[in-house]
Amino acid sequence: MSDAVRICAALALLTLAGCSNEPEQAPEIIRPVLSVVVQPHTVQLQGFAGSVEPRFSAALSFRLLGRIVERDVEVGDIVKQGVTIAALDPVSLELAVQAANADLSSAEAQFANAAASEERQRTLLASKNVSQADYDSARQGLEAAKANVERAQASLSKAEEQLGYARLFSDFDGVVTATGAEVGQTVSPGQMVVTVARSDVREAVFDVPDQMAQQMATGETFQVSLQSQPAIRADGTIREIAPQADSSTRTRRVRLTLIDPPDAFRLGSTIAATRVTGITPSIELPLSALLEEGGKTAVWIVDPKSLTVSLQDIKVASKGSGNFTVTSGLDAGARVVTAGVHSLKPGQTVKIPEGTAL
Repeated sequence: MSDAVRICAALALLTLAGCSNEPEQAPEIIRPVLSVVVQPHTVQLQGFAGSVEPRFSAALSFRLLGRIVERDVEVGDIVKQGVTIAALDPVSLELAVQAANADLSSAEAQFANAAASEERQRTLLASKNVSQADYDSARQGLEAAKANVERAQASLSKAEEQLGYARLFSDFDGVVTATGAEVGQTVSPGQMVVTVARSDVREAVFDVPDQMAQQMATGETFQVSLQSQPAIRADGTIREIAPQADSSTRTRRVRLTLIDPPDAFRLGSTIAATRVTGITPSIELPLSALLEEGGKTAVWIVDPKSLTVSLQDIKVASKGSGNFTVTSGLDAGARVVTAGVHSLKPGQTVKIPEGTAL
């Protein structure tokens, strides 16, 4: 056999050998996906921001015109019942008391003189040494002197009462929430000097839209928590809903009576009041999970055993800014892919991130 024939035979064998090898298939790519488990919503949560306020408070003021010479409290101070909070300059009031005392002493002296005169005239009348007219005059003088004593006593009581008005105090234990006048300032009767609030009865106060307030009722329960410490909570019931909406904000004020609030619910604290209401069960998913093709709406469902995906047709009731509501096509407990829905294909194997419950 010639060399040319040998070469041709070798090339033929190599060609046949090359044709017998099948092309290698690329390994399947397992893609990690984000997903959620379908959980129908049976309650609706509505949150409102507000503050803790006292149910009872009083704006304390003097009953007299005068200059403040003492104010012993500031905002946040705790005051006790009957303890002096502020005082007016008492000099003119003390002088009035002295003058009333002097008038009383003079009236009492005149009464003693009139009583002695009436007694003499009565004795003389019995012996018929004076006329009946003289005795009647003495008796009238005694009655007038007695009336003068009573008037002087009333004037003294009034002057002492006015002196007592120079001292300002609270009728109950509480906390100072506001001040309206400083030492050295002349205040008029009724002008607020200090506002004191009772700290034993506290309320959660917040504003709600007028339309939403119409759906609330007195006695309805809310969950109230501190915004700074959400773990600290208390229950509250609606005590009052403002009968009219604010003309500028169109909101109505709601007041909740707090039930056994912790001490951390201090006056002025910012709170979050949550209203829990039952609703018809509904399923909400993020918009990124929705696949819309050919006029149909569907989502990718992950099989928890094989970790493969399949399309599931659904009906959408409504769409929001970031989610949509499903009316039919999904059952509770199904795992739905929420990202990358346009790059998946039926039967594709996916990977659920570690730590995610299957």
